[in-house]
Amino acid sequence: MVREKRHENLLHLVEKLYDTVNVTLDTNCICAVRRIAKINPKSDRPRNILLTLQTERQRDILLSAVKRYNKTNHPNHLNSTCLGIEGEYRAIYVNEHLSSTTKKLYAEARKFAKDNSYKYVWVKYERVYMRKNDNESASLIRDFSNFEKLKVK
Repeated sequence: MVREKRHENLLHLVEKLYDTVNVTLDTNCICAVRRIAKINPKSDRPRNILLTLQTERQRDILLSAVKRYNKTNHPNHLNSTCLGIEGEYRAIYVNEHLSSTTKKLYAEARKFAKDNSYKYVWVKYERVYMRKNDNESASLIRDFSNFEKLKVK
């Protein structure tokens, strides 16, 4: 979570992010950087930052670099102090931007996983996956009806 500031330079923040996770940034690959509307306008949380890149490959490079950074810097995951942001220490999350349908499906999958002892739930390429444990294969969740099928297993 990155606190909002008046006249903030989001491109500069993205440059710091790339530098921190040790990825070379070609500013020509950035289509847009902006804050997006909150789901709950009354929330005190700052609006999310949406970075739009030209290709999926560029997105995947950034996502894997952040994941690698968080693994190698455990327990000091990506946070506001890593990016030189003044103020309170805050964790920073970098995720794929999801459609509203996928967000709802992902939220339901996390709830289902908690209630039914599933160990893993994740999203990749706008698709929701679940895995019961390390020994089972992943299940692709295409829609809400898939949860009924998983209950039968």
